[in-house]
Amino acid sequence: MLDQIHWLAAVTVLGVLEQAYFFLQVIYARRLFGISPPKISGPPEFERIFRAQVNSSEYFPIFLALLWQAGLFFHQGLAAALGLLYLYGRYCYFMGYKASSSERLTPIYFSAGVLWILIAVSALGILHFFLSHYVGLNILQLLTA
Repeated sequence: MLDQIHWLAAVTVLGVLEQAYFFLQVIYARRLFGISPPKISGPPEFERIFRAQVNSSEYFPIFLALLWQAGLFFHQGLAAALGLLYLYGRYCYFMGYKASSSERLTPIYFSAGVLWILIAVSALGILHFFLSHYVGLNILQLLTA
């Protein structure tokens, strides 16, 4: 069983570490700019870091669900590779947003594109599961034939 999920687990841990890094960046920015919780406004430099972290946190559960669905129902290796691409895109998004709001756009489009691919792979895998188990039709064999 573990050999079927170890790459997904590794990407999940990397994602959690990335989220922790983003959280720490907000803490450092709060100290740098003297902004105590619960305040969420301040200089544009702080607000960009804060928004980048919040946005990344909002999408993290969606990413995790899609990563695991794609890995369990379609292919662990492909899902893990897509997961790494997503995490890379999110890191570039965070660093770009930290520098300038305009530098967040290309990475956010990239990471959103990876999420759409994970959605497609997940849906195909789940569809294959239902069709093969309940109808006896293997769509993956039909696609490769």
